[in-house]
Amino acid sequence: MLETAKAASYWHPLENGKIQCDLCPHFCQLQEGQRGLCYIRGVENQQMQLYSYGRSSGFCLDPIEKKPLNHFLPGTSVLSFGTAGCNLTCKFCQNWDMSKSRKMQTLASNASPETLAKACLQTQARSIAYTYNDPVIFIEYALDVAAACREVDVKSVAVSAGFISDKAREPFFASMDAANIDLKGFSKTFYKKLCGADLDIVKETLIYLAQKQDTWLEVTNLIIPGENDSEEELTQMCEWYSENLGCDVPLHFSAFHPDYKMLKHPRTPIDTLLKARNIARKSGLHFVYTGNVSDPASASTYCPNCESLLIERDRYQLGRWELDEKGQCKKCQHLIAGVFEKQAGNWGAKRQVLRFVD
Repeated sequence: MLETAKAASYWHPLENGKIQCDLCPHFCQLQEGQRGLCYIRGVENQQMQLYSYGRSSGFCLDPIEKKPLNHFLPGTSVLSFGTAGCNLTCKFCQNWDMSKSRKMQTLASNASPETLAKACLQTQARSIAYTYNDPVIFIEYALDVAAACREVDVKSVAVSAGFISDKAREPFFASMDAANIDLKGFSKTFYKKLCGADLDIVKETLIYLAQKQDTWLEVTNLIIPGENDSEEELTQMCEWYSENLGCDVPLHFSAFHPDYKMLKHPRTPIDTLLKARNIARKSGLHFVYTGNVSDPASASTYCPNCESLLIERDRYQLGRWELDEKGQCKKCQHLIAGVFEKQAGNWGAKRQVLRFVD
């Protein structure tokens, strides 16, 4: 079994004898034996340690569209895993059993970076995703896995809330081939009240990825009735998005279902998702999708030039494929933003659990 603790990066000692974690903008100041808000980073022998290195709450093969990524190797499988803990405190968390866990027994699976790279080759997964909880908090493990996978031409995908310090942002995303960032709302009050985070930091991460990094970027907005679904907020978000991220960065509006500490909130009606999609398209965004619902029309990709159907989707299942080998619309030869192979993958909607002995 792997050693589960590893010396962590991104910290410095304080004059009062405490250690400050510099990984995320919470900048936790910890005494000997204490753990940070994320729970998996803490102080031992006056050094910061990561307590989940090489351990996971589970590994499985997913469709890449589930991350969600619609313009990154469509139709292929991705090996997905996460650990325990999180640096946000979202009251609506839909992976709360892992991200809010304070039991290291949650981390029942073990795998070294080399084992995961080998598993991707054996299962023909084109990429590996750091997901379920935020990979920012297990950055050392994620970067080691990414390096091992890059050696065998397997891509790395970060599914993150984007709440990361300036110091760690560049090295983390430089190792990622694609990222889906959760833009959870567009008001500072929403972020503080429901997420325990800061909207401005997330906006900085998004701008950094869109303007200063080659990482392929897509964004998800989980719409919660009565919390972040007003027409005013959605319009402000989409106009900011168009101006700062550009019209070709795909945006996914995802339906909320009652979970964790928000069990009394209703599910998101599909009409709300379609309203948001319409606002985004009016703001100039080319690729706007709905998620957590079955609506092929709003889940499919269309050419922004001639409006032809390019990639047909029903949830995670692909249908028609009208891109040429160069990633262009077959009808008008408009180049579509994304990372596409000559043909779509055929993984479909399957989910396959993996287990390792390491």
